[in-house]
Amino acid sequence: MSEKPSIAILGGSGLYSMAGLTDAIENDLETPFGKPSAPIVIGTLEGKRVAFLARHGIGHHIMPAEVPYRANIYALKALGAERIISINACGSLREDYAPGSIVIPDQIFDNTQGRARTFFGDGLVAHTGAADPFCPELSAALKTAATGTGATVHYGGTFIVIEGPRFSTKAESKVFRSWGMSIIGMTAAPEAFLAREAEMCYAVMAHVTDYDVWHITEAPVTVEMVLQTLYKNTEAAQAAIRLLVTSLPEERSCTCSSTLKSAIITRPSAIPTVTRQKLNLLVKKYLK
Repeated sequence: MSEKPSIAILGGSGLYSMAGLTDAIENDLETPFGKPSAPIVIGTLEGKRVAFLARHGIGHHIMPAEVPYRANIYALKALGAERIISINACGSLREDYAPGSIVIPDQIFDNTQGRARTFFGDGLVAHTGAADPFCPELSAALKTAATGTGATVHYGGTFIVIEGPRFSTKAESKVFRSWGMSIIGMTAAPEAFLAREAEMCYAVMAHVTDYDVWHITEAPVTVEMVLQTLYKNTEAAQAAIRLLVTSLPEERSCTCSSTLKSAIITRPSAIPTVTRQKLNLLVKKYLK
C-alpha cells in the first residue's frame, strides 16, 4: 500500500488525534524550516491513506504565534499530501453563526503580527495570488461532508486571524464586527498562504465555540467554554473527515496545483544555489 496520503488533517484545539486510523506510522521529520509541531501520523481511514498533524503539539504546548507553520506545511508536502483540511476553534462575530455550529469560510483577514508568512526570500521572489485563499473545490466538498453528519453548517464568511494568545477586548470584537468579519481565531494564517505557495489545496472546518465577547447576553469566552464545545464537536469533525475522504476524487481539477507557474519572478540564473536547494521541493518543476 502506498504511504502517500490522499489528504492531510491539521488538528487544532480539542482535536489531537484522528480516531479510526489503522496501519498508522509516525513520521518524525526535519525540514529546512525546522521540525513540525509533532510527528506526523499516516494511517488508513476508510481505505484511504490520511496524514494527521497536531498543530499545537502533543499535549498542546505550542502557542498560536509559536506554531512552526512553514515546517508543518513543508513536511506535509514532503510526505506527498496535496490537500489539507484545517480544523480550527473559532469565536462567532455573527448572531446567526451560533456556538456548536460549523463554518466553512471562503475568505480570510490576516490580523497577526510578526509571523513568517512565506517560504520565499533569500534571493528567490514569488508573488502568489490570494484573492480566493481557500480552495473552492475542497471547501465545497468539505461542506457536503460536514452537512452529511447532521451538524449545523454555514458556508461562507470571513475568518479574521488574530495574534493571540489572549482573547479579544470588547472594543476589538466590536471593531471586527463593524469590518464585516464572521468568525475569529488564531491559526488559519499564515497556514492558508503557505499552503497556496506549496500548491496544496487548503480548506477550513471551523468549530464555533462562543460569541467572542461582543454578545451582551452571553458570558465572555473562556478556555473552559471553548473546550466544552470542542469536545462535543469532535465526533462531528471526525465523521465529516471520514465522509470527505471517501468522496474526494483522486485527481485535483482546481488551480491550486499550478499556483507558482506565474508567480516566480526571479531569473533562475540569479537564484543562490543554497536557496534553490532549500526550496527545491516547491519550485523544481519550474526551474529548469
